[in-house]
Amino acid sequence: MPHSLVSLLVHIIFSTKNRMPDLSPELADRLFPYMGGIVRERKGIPLIVNGPVDHVHLLVSLPATESIADLLRVVKTNSSRWVHEQFPAQEKFAWQAGYGAFTVSGSRTADVTAYIAAQQEHHRRVSFQEEFLIFLRKSGIAYDARDLWG
Repeated sequence: MPHSLVSLLVHIIFSTKNRMPDLSPELADRLFPYMGGIVRERKGIPLIVNGPVDHVHLLVSLPATESIADLLRVVKTNSSRWVHEQFPAQEKFAWQAGYGAFTVSGSRTADVTAYIAAQQEHHRRVSFQEEFLIFLRKSGIAYDARDLWG
């Protein structure tokens, strides 16, 4: 086959450093589209970017040429720099080092998109830590709880 054809949908979750509530609506309204633009520059397709005050969810279609680690290194570095430039009062803003990445079947795209769109409402009932543990368990990812929140 002369071309690489892929369908790589990934639900990515990561938090602000120390889960600080830094993602105010004013910041998020500008930051999330900016993050989507970074994904597009890397030839990915950002289906949705959203989150409450302490973390972000992205549903991304990855191109065959991009690894999740490389994409997130660029997204986190560039978006953090952008926050510092555009919101000087947010001088301590940073993302956590790690992330969670979960594959999504194409048939579940609408469900995951709706879930990410409803994050503010969802997190009135469920904490980030509870949510993340549910994702790990449902995905069968082994973890040591001592390593998750440091």
